[in-house]
Amino acid sequence: MLFYPEERIAIFIDGANLYSAARSLAFDIDYKRLLEMFRAKGRLIRAFYYTALIEDQEYSPIRPLVDWLDYNGYTMVTKPTREFTDAMGRRRIKGNMDIELAIDMLEMAQYMDHAVLFSGDGDFRRLVEAVQRRGVRVSVVSTLRSSPPMVADDLRRQADTFIELQDLAPLISRSHHPRDDLQRPRTEAADVP
Repeated sequence: MLFYPEERIAIFIDGANLYSAARSLAFDIDYKRLLEMFRAKGRLIRAFYYTALIEDQEYSPIRPLVDWLDYNGYTMVTKPTREFTDAMGRRRIKGNMDIELAIDMLEMAQYMDHAVLFSGDGDFRRLVEAVQRRGVRVSVVSTLRSSPPMVADDLRRQADTFIELQDLAPLISRSHHPRDDLQRPRTEAADVP
């Protein structure tokens, strides 16, 4: 990863996409460590996290993560999912955050030198190209090592740098032994979702 100490960095995380990629590589993201890693690389000006929420559920499994991120340095961008019936009469839920991410990245372009996009969605290729025309370097973080690969070839080619998510795993993964954490003295990593 090539970062310059004085460059202004902004992170854009497609929550559903990153979750799927990390799950396919069999590790959980430690979002505190992820933030610290990029703070050490340059001047982190903003870290956005995008996710859709099912609002009519009494309990949402993603709600604790959303709340933790919101209080710990991330700018949360959420919207409610929409329910619809497809042509086959099946109930479907839709919660695409692509437009929100694209607008934020374009608006932030004048304030950043380097955008880090955590997504493999090929729909973002034109966004990356537009931000690059504004003088911003763009790194895409996703994975080729899952089966099937989670990054679109067009997006990977458009990026200034492609960062393999699996290569970041040692730096940003959570501990997989929660019971051991109860027996050891508490550390920062044990407190992170």
